[in-house]
Amino acid sequence: MRIETLLPIGKVDPGLRAPEQQLDLGRVGADCQLLETLGYDGVMVEETKQDPFVFCALAAQATTRLKLGTAVAIAFPRSPTTTALSAWTLQKLSGGRFTLGLGPQVKGHIERRYGLKWSPPGPWMREYVRAVRAVWDCWQNGTKLDVHGEHYNINLMVPLFDPGPIEHPSIPIHLAAVNTYMCRVAGEVADGLRPHPVCTASYIEKVMLPSAREGARIADRRLDRFQVAIKPLIATARTEAELQPKIRDVRARVAFYASTPAYIAAFEHHGLGDLARELAGLSKAQRWEEMPQFISDEVLHTYATIGTFEEIGRKLHDRYGRVVTNAEFSIPLKDDADRETLAGLVRDLHAEPLPNLG
Repeated sequence: MRIETLLPIGKVDPGLRAPEQQLDLGRVGADCQLLETLGYDGVMVEETKQDPFVFCALAAQATTRLKLGTAVAIAFPRSPTTTALSAWTLQKLSGGRFTLGLGPQVKGHIERRYGLKWSPPGPWMREYVRAVRAVWDCWQNGTKLDVHGEHYNINLMVPLFDPGPIEHPSIPIHLAAVNTYMCRVAGEVADGLRPHPVCTASYIEKVMLPSAREGARIADRRLDRFQVAIKPLIATARTEAELQPKIRDVRARVAFYASTPAYIAAFEHHGLGDLARELAGLSKAQRWEEMPQFISDEVLHTYATIGTFEEIGRKLHDRYGRVVTNAEFSIPLKDDADRETLAGLVRDLHAEPLPNLG
């Protein structure tokens, strides 16, 4: 999302998600056509209750300009070759509009939801991305496929399973990250970072980006076009009265994230490690209803951007302008007035040149 001079956030993506209910796949085409009309740059979808690659295929067929991407697809349950083919197909179908966003998932999900053996995610992801790129290079340039690593040995590609070159072979890869090691991996092998929503602008600027730059230095790469894409924690509504339940919801979300050990670095950065550990204890005891009261207004405003429709664009500018190139933002659309409001917000968020994060 681009905003005016003070906050050059570059792209506006709605990040269509359905945490409480299944996304209506029958409406994907019409919804994405509406996004093009409203001036959005792209649409991203995460892997929760639907396959993000199927969603992107539906969106690609219905649109001509809208960028498409996974935000994120879970990497490790899929072979690198399988992921490479899904991305290759979508890039061809969309005419070069696809971004492959990948995430590692935490240990419990890898072992108990996907049935895989756990391994440290940073080294695994580095090898994974390199394997995906090797497969693409094989298809596009006929390069001999020869991947050898701790997790993957991939060296077979026969004509029957080789889709061949495409017009737009340079598919961006973004990596979900919180901790420094994965940020460094992104700097080494990827085209962008997707900070978790709990990552503040300060944490991105002082912890994540320096780690990504260190990774680029190790790999002897430049990050001139490197992107940082985030779906910020936002509470917004038309009026102050309508805003109050949104604030309650986002306060509970901050409490939940703070209780998750994988995200503790983002809280320790702001001196809130003890709070995070206390909330983790409440979470283990399943005392969910008690947790939001531990999030003071000061903590809430550290992690969430809160304001009415008239205020939210400027507040997002002020918060993320120096460190974010792509942001996901939307409001529920009930009528034509809401559509006009959202279109105006999108126009407001397209303003200044993107920050150079290299």
